[in-house]
Amino acid sequence: MNTVILFFLVGVLLLAGEVFMLGAVLGILGALCMAAGCVISFLQLGSSGGLVATAVALILLGLTLYLELIWLPKTKFGKKLIVQSTIAATSQPPLAAKDNVIGKMAEAVTPLVPSGYVLVEGHRYEAFSPAGHVDKGQLLRVSGLDNFRLIVTKP
Repeated sequence: MNTVILFFLVGVLLLAGEVFMLGAVLGILGALCMAAGCVISFLQLGSSGGLVATAVALILLGLTLYLELIWLPKTKFGKKLIVQSTIAATSQPPLAAKDNVIGKMAEAVTPLVPSGYVLVEGHRYEAFSPAGHVDKGQLLRVSGLDNFRLIVTKP
């Protein structure tokens, strides 16, 4: 009986320690300890004792998961464990509006081989030249829009 209780206590402690460790190692070890406690209880106490131990293990597991996932994030300590900050920046420049750029003149600010960057009315956009290589500083005309870039041609 002491072995069963010991396995359950170690299992619950390992499951609770899962909050502080990356990965699922402690959770898996805790579940294995609780399963071992159930198996030992079936062997030592028979089927009725094993069923009671399994029910206790499931209740302990449910209680531990409730405390970790529901109660802990609401506490002052739990809020310190969760990243709350956000980043409002974007990794891509804003997409061009079709009506604002098609037919306008663009200047290549990088070489287009065949992709690069152009300036259209002071705004920098990614561009593609179907004609191939375009030198930096060359004037181009915006002829269309692809998914995320302008299509430019020589005027």
